[in-house]
Amino acid sequence: MSEAFDAVDVIIAKRDRHELSDEQIRWVIDAYTRGAVAEEQMSSLNMAILLNGMTRREIATWTDAMIKSGERMDFSSLRNPTADKHSTGGVGDKITLPLAPLVAVFDVAVPQLSGRGLGHTGGTLDKLESIAGWQASMSNEQMLAQLDDVGAVICAAGTGLAPADKKLYALRDVTGTVEAIPLIASSIMSKKIAEGTGALVLDVKVGSGAFMKDLAKARELAETMVDLGTDAGVKTVALLTNMQVPLGRTAGNALEVRESVEVLAGGGPADVVELTVRLAEEMLEAAGRGGQDVGAALQDGRAMDAWRRMIAAQGGDPDATLPVAKETHVVTAPTPGVLTQLDAYAVGIAAWRLGAGRARKEDPVQAGAGVEWHAVVGDRVESGQPVMTLHTDTPEKFERALEALDGGWSIGDTAPEPTPLVLDRIAR
Repeated sequence: MSEAFDAVDVIIAKRDRHELSDEQIRWVIDAYTRGAVAEEQMSSLNMAILLNGMTRREIATWTDAMIKSGERMDFSSLRNPTADKHSTGGVGDKITLPLAPLVAVFDVAVPQLSGRGLGHTGGTLDKLESIAGWQASMSNEQMLAQLDDVGAVICAAGTGLAPADKKLYALRDVTGTVEAIPLIASSIMSKKIAEGTGALVLDVKVGSGAFMKDLAKARELAETMVDLGTDAGVKTVALLTNMQVPLGRTAGNALEVRESVEVLAGGGPADVVELTVRLAEEMLEAAGRGGQDVGAALQDGRAMDAWRRMIAAQGGDPDATLPVAKETHVVTAPTPGVLTQLDAYAVGIAAWRLGAGRARKEDPVQAGAGVEWHAVVGDRVESGQPVMTLHTDTPEKFERALEALDGGWSIGDTAPEPTPLVLDRIAR
């Protein structure tokens, strides 16, 4: 078939800092998905976008074209409104696990399509697969039925949502264009809008353990995504949250499930509880169900009941003993003092090297592997006191994990000024 445009003309237009027309954008996404635009041509266009940026209109059209490359889910048959949360990924970020059942308590359905971990950031599906019997895959019909019955689903996204994104994502990874904000924003938002949720809360992480290390860049990404959601008719809010230090006390699959269950039982680390409650409040507000005492549902067992029903509905046994790593290694404080630094990226890399994460998407993960820290920044420690415990089935991995942590934590005389967990809120 003859093509409406020439890929080289589109590349040159963006290379020379011109705006692409809606027609050019729709054509290039469609033609690339069909294979009519070559990988090297799309690589070149991606680099031009990274260097020269896109306007709000261009990004909105690009995102819409990616949505239209596949199916769009429809939750209009549900009796309750829908709300979803997306995190840009961090270390110890197990928030989805307690959050989805907590929001479901208040008659808001949570269709949480999640992914697997890659590199130093963990994946929600990997965490939940450490629960015996739990299944990540489900049909659209099963998902709708569970949303109506239980109110929350955490599952793998089907292949039908934004197939253009799958091709583009893989290409960006190998061409040095992952950091392009228009491409990050459209990648995330094409899937979330296609997913059909009525309200969306974005948790944009900032700091060493986050994809965005810089507050200004993170704010730009958050604003771009909020604009995209708003333009598509999805009530969208973003929180910028601190990922300089890891969240909670654990990084690793079964370790994080255990910690999430502690939060659902009314305990757990204060930062995990704080962020879970704050995001739940934002989701409920965006879905038109604001003004609830969210924290009470963690204390009185309602959120735990919803969790147990959600896990059981996907074949999991909520009472099953979680896997435990065969080997542990304790890291102790060399001197007395105050923990002045615990770098999220260092902890994430250590957990990954212990077997909690994967280098390639086909790699297996160890359910019990990861890092547990017994002190947080600002805590006083004594000489010889355990600061961290490393967990793995393969003890030969300890050495590389310890190398990752070298320089990533420190003990000093005075506690640093505390940084707030939520740095900013962006809404339109």
